[in-house]
Amino acid sequence: MLIQQVFNGLALGMGYALIAVGYSLVFGILRLVNFSHGSIYAFGAEMAMVFIGFRFGIIPGIIAAMILTGVLGICIDKVALEPLRKKKSMPIASLITTIGISNIVTQLLIVFLGSEKRNFPALFDFGSVQIGHIAVSSTQIMMCVVSLILMTVLVLIVYKTKIGLAMRAGEQNSRAACMMGINVNFVISFTFFLAGVSATIAGVLVGSYYQIVYPNMGYMAGLKAFAAAVLGGIGSLPGALLGGLIVGVSESMAATFLGSTYRDSIAFIILIIVLIVRPHGLFGRKGITKV
Repeated sequence: MLIQQVFNGLALGMGYALIAVGYSLVFGILRLVNFSHGSIYAFGAEMAMVFIGFRFGIIPGIIAAMILTGVLGICIDKVALEPLRKKKSMPIASLITTIGISNIVTQLLIVFLGSEKRNFPALFDFGSVQIGHIAVSSTQIMMCVVSLILMTVLVLIVYKTKIGLAMRAGEQNSRAACMMGINVNFVISFTFFLAGVSATIAGVLVGSYYQIVYPNMGYMAGLKAFAAAVLGGIGSLPGALLGGLIVGVSESMAATFLGSTYRDSIAFIILIIVLIVRPHGLFGRKGITKV
């Protein structure tokens, strides 16, 4: 049973890791915790369901949802956050703005799609693999495979491309990056687009795993993913992956041995412990200051 729950937790943790990547990407550039990311995750899952329902086909529907959600991320930055940056507002103003945006996106989903839970198609239902007494479903395997592929692609973008170099330059010193000819606002918009794409893939994978989506699905998942990002060291992509896996496995263990009542609280218990023992996380850096 212990090993079975580890496998279940790894699949669940991959979903959290993909959401946590969005927090880390935006924080790495703006030093801002984007609390609207949970609603973006729900938006991506809902749009994938809508496009698939319109008979786009599964793959084209998911791609369309990824593009639309990425554009939503760009719009959030351009409409709400970039004006605050230009006015050099206090960081708390941007933080509160993202909380407001989260509620707006969620309420718009409820208005146009309804608040009820809807069935999402199982995308990887090919049976299960039996390893001794352990059964690993094809959905769990594909969640891990797709998540690892996306993580690899994101790492390659950040560390092996010119736009990734510009992202890292903006992270170190945005003013110096501007002086060197880098369009920092474009880099930030691209970062929000990547965060939206990763959130959509996470929403599709988790929606397919549970075969259900609804507008408020991003609230608790977003908070757990934030805990995972802090655990791994917010701003670090490998940290987001490791933090998501730890939160997922811990949640699965808590549900099995302590009862389902405690499964939602375990991520926040981990968050509190990390903030006390190692505030910068497992892969984070000490003394990060906004430039």
